[in-house]
Amino acid sequence: MVFKDAVMLASAKFPKPALDKPFQYGTAGFRMKAVLLDSVVFRVGLLAALRSRKLNGQFVGVMITASHNPADDNGIKLVDPMGEMLEGSWESYASVLANVPTNETLAQIYEQFSKDLKIKPEAKARVIFARDTRASGARLATALIESLNATDTEYTDFNVLTTPQLHYLTRCLNTKGTQFEYGNPTEEGYYEKTAASFKLAMKGRKFNGSVTVDCANGVGGPKLRELLKYLPSPSEGGVDIRIVNDDVINPERLNHQCGADFVKTGQRAPPSSQASQLARCASLDGDADRVVFYFVDFDNTFRLLDGDRIATLAALFIGDLARNAGLGEKLKVGVVQTAYANGASTAYVTQDLKLPVVCTPTGVKHLHHAATKFDVGVYFEANGHGTVVFSDLALKRLSKYEPKSPAQFSALETLRALTTLINQTVGDALSDLLLVEVILAHKGWGPKEWDLTYTDLPNRLVRVEVADRNIFKTVDAERKLESPPGVQAQIDALVGKYKNGRSFARASGTEDAVRVYAEAATRGEADDLAAKVAGIVREASV
Repeated sequence: MVFKDAVMLASAKFPKPALDKPFQYGTAGFRMKAVLLDSVVFRVGLLAALRSRKLNGQFVGVMITASHNPADDNGIKLVDPMGEMLEGSWESYASVLANVPTNETLAQIYEQFSKDLKIKPEAKARVIFARDTRASGARLATALIESLNATDTEYTDFNVLTTPQLHYLTRCLNTKGTQFEYGNPTEEGYYEKTAASFKLAMKGRKFNGSVTVDCANGVGGPKLRELLKYLPSPSEGGVDIRIVNDDVINPERLNHQCGADFVKTGQRAPPSSQASQLARCASLDGDADRVVFYFVDFDNTFRLLDGDRIATLAALFIGDLARNAGLGEKLKVGVVQTAYANGASTAYVTQDLKLPVVCTPTGVKHLHHAATKFDVGVYFEANGHGTVVFSDLALKRLSKYEPKSPAQFSALETLRALTTLINQTVGDALSDLLLVEVILAHKGWGPKEWDLTYTDLPNRLVRVEVADRNIFKTVDAERKLESPPGVQAQIDALVGKYKNGRSFARASGTEDAVRVYAEAATRGEADDLAAKVAGIVREASV
């Protein structure tokens, strides 16, 4: 490779800050205070160029975002050619590059990686990138551009996008002109594909009232407003979407007392929510890759409809459509969950829907991989991040199947529309929002009927700050701690004292904290169990 001098010269503009702890590429890439990220972003650009060259010039995506984190944080992650997360074996390269202390050593290691990976010197590198609405995004994009220029990488800056839109564009660019063409590789193409699929899936069904969408004062606000331009208006029979918390002019308001993480963690509506009883409400997160729903019951009780609920609703509807189309025996539908899934949702899927459930470690890459093992894999984390994946075999069967009755034809047409309405590359709050609206309209349900499909076990999620999250190591799909020694035995002894008790602790993938989840037969017991397990974690971290 011939970029050693250029890399060394450019990296001098973005010196690595002196920190006590090393940078670590985790589930969400790198994520931290934005003031610490310039050197990391520059070096991720180097890796993006290497990744593209290794893949013979396929487009690699780079997204600058910190999702649901506070406004003064930011982050960066890579997107592989089919819109999936970066291949796991490359994560260590990212961490190594981010932690190199000097510019000279960085250039040397970059050259060594090129040799070790057997990258052809003449291979092209092509990268696309975007950012969310954080104030630091434009500055960090400058660091990224410097590294792409230093490595003679072709790039396109898509400016401000949702994270799922960048995943969509990456896949579109890499499949353009092939039999697997995913769509028009533009932001407008995303809206056009989503809107056309939504109209086809609706089949003239009527919506029951409006849905109020809290956009976390993030990128989802302007992008949802843009999407609405492509959808039928309420007067034309379209869904009435009312947008709140879409202030992107004041970046400090991002995720502040609003958004999916605020709602899920606090189990309450944003203070700005003015929704009436039984009105459908939804909250996106800061980069619009997750969504949760909720409503206020007749007795003013807050009712959360989280990722578990979305997964069970989607599995129910898709399973019914497959049977009604005459494909019940030919499409294997399965649900993928994490340890955070409410135990009642797992029982509902296995006992009522009669569908298989697989549990994986937390993180999109694990869920997505497991979902691809089914013809139709439904995966959602409880936090509202998820999607539905249709295998190539399933898509082929859906395209070639000839229905034998008008009822089969109708179900088949709806099922086909869902395959393009759903953003299969990654969890997408905008397409997932419309998916839920389609299902509720078809079933004639409001949020109350959806909520009544099963009764959640009361649960509590607690965040415990620790000095070093890396000492907490899990096994059994993150449901058990193997270290520190003896901690799991203490948790097990506690859990046994509660009816329907279940609890686990796992290290955060993005910060020095441990998340403790607990559920039990009553709210008081769930809160008590969570508090006591959190106490065990604090003692173990000292």
